[in-house]
Amino acid sequence: MRAAMSSAAVAPRDRFDWFTDVVARSLAPTALRCEDPGGFRADAAVLDLGPVQVSTFAYAPLRSRRTPELIRRGDPEQYQLALVTGGSMWIAQERADSGPVSGDLLLWDTSHPYAAGAPDDDGAVVRAVVLQIPRTALPLHPDRVDRLLAQRIPAGRGTGAVLAQFLGSVDAHAQGCGERELAHLGSAALRLAAACLAERLDVYDDLPAEARDEVLLRQIDAFIEHNLGDPELTPGMVAARHHISLRRLHLLFQGRPEGVAASVRRRRLEACRADLLRPGLAGRPIHAIAARWGFTSAAVFSRAFRQAYGTSPSECRRTAPTGHHP
Repeated sequence: MRAAMSSAAVAPRDRFDWFTDVVARSLAPTALRCEDPGGFRADAAVLDLGPVQVSTFAYAPLRSRRTPELIRRGDPEQYQLALVTGGSMWIAQERADSGPVSGDLLLWDTSHPYAAGAPDDDGAVVRAVVLQIPRTALPLHPDRVDRLLAQRIPAGRGTGAVLAQFLGSVDAHAQGCGERELAHLGSAALRLAAACLAERLDVYDDLPAEARDEVLLRQIDAFIEHNLGDPELTPGMVAARHHISLRRLHLLFQGRPEGVAASVRRRRLEACRADLLRPGLAGRPIHAIAARWGFTSAAVFSRAFRQAYGTSPSECRRTAPTGHHP
């Protein structure tokens, strides 16, 4: 269940204290201060994923400190890994200082004191997605993980990019998931986070096989999505591009409700259906839309479409809303 909260529902004079309480309950007890408490604005949401929790925040610039006294008052004993999606923030912990970070990941440990903040010179709203990981759940030695505290972790390449894309997708789409699905997402998030940190520590090969497989599957998913329009996109091509055998590829997909070829076909059909419903593409021939998404035969496409949606592509197009959309 995703619980969303906003300072808009709180009297202006109480908003900063309200946010301090939200942070204490969602992350950990922390001392906050800002230049303009009366004009403070913030939104937050908390999503329980079983083994981990994902919290999202949007807030005006502020500074925070977690002191030994606050740690004694309450410690969830977590690693907290933030993806900074808007504005910038910094954190200092264990003699390390990240400097301003935007668009990348930051790690801290709730069991050690830290100071953090956001530059307030431009007043930009800080937006972050925070993955909260129990220290005991991470399959990496704490002495190793400590080397990454308050260090910028790039989110534009490697496993950092895979994790960032996953966190963004979970935040956007998990609200409609059931309890069991959320727990699966939590396990996946934990494995991806472990892989991301292990890659930075150069101990990737020490991870459990499940974590390495999770990263590989996410990379394969992204590759398929990016290459849907290529008619040569087959299981054999996917396996070759990822330097694995076809048997290994099929084994990776065993835990999913559909195999590789079925996944490619479904995604292609979904892309075609989305185009057929776009008013801006009303003049484009159906066979051209099918070809755009990798179908080389109009007849094969039509049969697959009807089997998937119970209607023909032309009938689907007639249900599209009218009007101009860029």
